[in-house]
Amino acid sequence: MDYRYLKAFMTTAKLLSFSKAAEALNIAQSAVSRQIKLLEESIGQELIIRSSKKVLLTEKGIELFRAVQQFEKSMENIFESEAIKVIRIGTLHGLLETWLTNIIGEYSNKFPHNVEVTIGTPQELKQGINEGKFDIIFTPENIQNELVSSLKLFNEKLVLISKKEVEQSKISSYNWVVYDEQDYLFRLYKRRSKKIFCVRSITSIIQLVKQNVGIAIVPEHILRSNDRLFKIEMKNSSSEASSIYMATLNYKILPGHFKEFIEEVKRQALI
Repeated sequence: MDYRYLKAFMTTAKLLSFSKAAEALNIAQSAVSRQIKLLEESIGQELIIRSSKKVLLTEKGIELFRAVQQFEKSMENIFESEAIKVIRIGTLHGLLETWLTNIIGEYSNKFPHNVEVTIGTPQELKQGINEGKFDIIFTPENIQNELVSSLKLFNEKLVLISKKEVEQSKISSYNWVVYDEQDYLFRLYKRRSKKIFCVRSITSIIQLVKQNVGIAIVPEHILRSNDRLFKIEMKNSSSEASSIYMATLNYKILPGHFKEFIEEVKRQALI
């Protein structure tokens, strides 16, 4: 089908008049007739029965007219500015529990849109946004490519936590409680512990440290004031490892519901 001539057909089918269609499209009547003929030739089907007094649609013409009307209605639903949209967010577990939840709450009180949140590792979040599975992610990695751009939000202060005092020179001699293979303990210490507990929950990691199962490295902001734990600030952590970024797809025109959420993030971040 040569879609260039579909508008001439739809206008004529709606008005049932070549002259009225020509007036509506601001072109000559002969041009309208010519475009419809070219459309018919492209699909090998006659769409309109022509006469001097009346315009009649063929069976195929009626089917095409209805199909295009349904398509136009679907497009209106998709691009309707007042429609409820969905924001697909990917984030680290600790950020969701201690920071992002408040932002989502503030956003939901102001706007009607839906929010879908997925917890993942930095690698899972990066892969997800590069594949278009997320609209926005919050990650410790500064992602900059043709598809994605990142904005630094704030720095996290990393602390090593333990139930009892530990010697930093003997970190590998203690049990480790980690989130995954990209945990800060693995990043900052080349020599691994012989006993490692991998738990995909920040709150559970803190609970296990409280039970003296092992030591862990976590962002300080996720700890509560009543957590009775020993803390050692990680002086040797790089700024890249302890920074949080908001990464978004590179829209030329940012959708309104994304812009609203991003503005809410900026209001509550130390940029």
